Amino acid sequence: MIIVISLERQKLYVIDGDKIIKEYPVSTSKYGKGNEKDSEKTPTGIHRIYKKIGEGMSPDTYFIGRVPYTKEEAERKFGELKDKITARIIWLEGCEEGINKGKNKEGKIVDTKERYIYIHGTPEDISSPSSRGCIRMRNEDIIELFDMVRENDLVLIF
Repeated sequence: MIIVISLERQKLYVIDGDKIIKEYPVSTSKYGKGNEKDSEKTPTGIHRIYKKIGEGMSPDTYFIGRVPYTKEEAERKFGELKDKITARIIWLEGCEEGINKGKNKEGKIVDTKERYIYIHGTPEDISSPSSRGCIRMRNEDIIELFDMVRENDLVLIF
């Protein structure tokens, strides 16, 4: 299984062999594409699924620092949430040294895993680029995707 994400089309495709078996709408960064830490841009290149988080959790689970909360608990503890991470998390790790892993030639961090870039659920609108780097999906879609893919599956973002 391979996941391909088109930033231009705001689509995520699940590919098995030579066939697209599923297509989902997504919302990527409102700041565009880029790999540098603190850019809040969606990283590009070849990645892999580093870790899946939230299996079996309720679709309305909120994650803060990858820890599950109810919406009420999260708001009580953290106040108003700016980038809501819900339902499931698929944490990405870059595979290309100097591009989306480690540091680039200028010594700046470009590490997707260290930037905590996820494919994750959200209760927010996904009709346009609006995230701070992550790939957002509707909760029902991320749950379906989560159940289809495995850790170490490849993810291509372009």
